[in-house]
Amino acid sequence: MRASLLVLAVFVGSSLALVCQEIDGRLTQIDVSNGQVFGVNSGTAIYTRYGNSWVQLPGALKHVTVGPAGVWGVNTENLIYKLVGGRWVQAQGLLKQIDAGGDQFVAGVNMQDNIFCLNRDATVTTRGGETSIPWNLLPGALKYYSCGPYSCWGVNSAGQIYVMKGVTPNACMGSKAWQLVPGALSMIEVSTDGSVYGVNSAKDVYRRDGVSAANPAGTGWTYLSMCGKSKHVSYDLGVLWVISPEDKILTCR
Repeated sequence: MRASLLVLAVFVGSSLALVCQEIDGRLTQIDVSNGQVFGVNSGTAIYTRYGNSWVQLPGALKHVTVGPAGVWGVNTENLIYKLVGGRWVQAQGLLKQIDAGGDQFVAGVNMQDNIFCLNRDATVTTRGGETSIPWNLLPGALKYYSCGPYSCWGVNSAGQIYVMKGVTPNACMGSKAWQLVPGALSMIEVSTDGSVYGVNSAKDVYRRDGVSAANPAGTGWTYLSMCGKSKHVSYDLGVLWVISPEDKILTCR
């Protein structure tokens, strides 16, 4: 695939010109953290990025995540897997989407939109094969959930956006009180540095501004027109990774 460059200006207070480059490959979902890139394609094949090439990993997943909590994923049967010693081992439970972006804790949602998280000690020590691990059930219902260093964000089936504050490695449930955030999104991702990006039902990409440890909910949304249409995004180390509706992969800086 030949790389194509798209340069557009985005005005966020001051002028900011970003460049989006299409790279090789096709993916349906992608997750990036601390310089690592993982993704899955429409055939549930799993890939990671080494340099300028994709390397296929063994196994089959519909959703994969990488972060301080390691590399996790779920398959088409909603079984949960953790990458341990270079191989996928099954962890107890069922989830349709999982996120490893918390401070060494994981979180996700199941088929009924129930929300779960696993505190750091259990996340780190889980090697797979345990008959039971202490998943925590949060109040509410979400279809997508993602965590960062000090907060977790989610969207429900109606597209409403919620943030959970007070999240810590040993209290992944946080305050247990959801704050409704204005706007509407279909998916949302929190990066390792706490940045928040999302995609709405029209496949437009947005960034949450003003997010910090002191103000986890941020101050407003900025529309990122340089991305074109998208169905999935993930952000790490100054690069926004975008999956287009046609499964094309873009990196935007």
